[in-house]
Amino acid sequence: MPLQIIWLYSIASVFLVSLISLVGLASFGIRHEKLKKILIYFVSFSAGALFGDAFLHLLPETIKDSNFSVQSAFYILLGIVIFFVLEKIIHWHHCHAPECKEHSHSINYMVLIGDAFHNFIDGIIIAASYILSIETGIATTLAVMFHEIPHELGNFSILLHGGFSRAKALTLNFLSALAAIFGAILTLWLGSLVQNIQAILIPIAAGTFIYIAGSDLVPELHKHSENLTRSFLQLLAFLLGIAIMALFLLLE
Repeated sequence: MPLQIIWLYSIASVFLVSLISLVGLASFGIRHEKLKKILIYFVSFSAGALFGDAFLHLLPETIKDSNFSVQSAFYILLGIVIFFVLEKIIHWHHCHAPECKEHSHSINYMVLIGDAFHNFIDGIIIAASYILSIETGIATTLAVMFHEIPHELGNFSILLHGGFSRAKALTLNFLSALAAIFGAILTLWLGSLVQNIQAILIPIAAGTFIYIAGSDLVPELHKHSENLTRSFLQLLAFLLGIAIMALFLLLE
């Protein structure tokens, strides 16, 4: 596949994902409680999409490209460890106790820094997926997008709670999202220098998706299972996320 096409798809995709950071605009006219009820189904859908992309696209590509060695398994574990450490760093700088005296603005900036790093990794994952194939790149982009909707709305809420105005929260959230573009550019540049770099990056990407879906999203769903109807709708959204990723197998 021509390198120019890979660059075009990668940069366009990460820029589109970055625009999701402006999703806070959509929340202006929606009451907080109603928004929470809607978002839980986005969370469920994105959990299914992330699991689907990891197990139906990224891991099969890893097996096909490298015959899945122990080294590949270590890269998957590395992806899990990277996000475990990232979340620990973010949580260390959060204050949930009412008597906490830490300034809210400093917490906001830590959230923005953590989110920028998160987005940087998203850019790496998307570009590495396009190096494999256009179909894998599109599927991964969609999986990231589905996850970013509730994630960015959550960030926007935190920034508002921390004292930022709506305009400042939207602007800074968008700037941190643009880190994905730098992640994609770095990956594509390294891809032209390091042979078969996707054999390293794709299993790492699979590990991060499995970690995010399994340790962040699924536990959140269990917190919002007050009745059978909501649980059933969450299951449907979860399965729909997997089904969307399965449909992309028909394009390959």
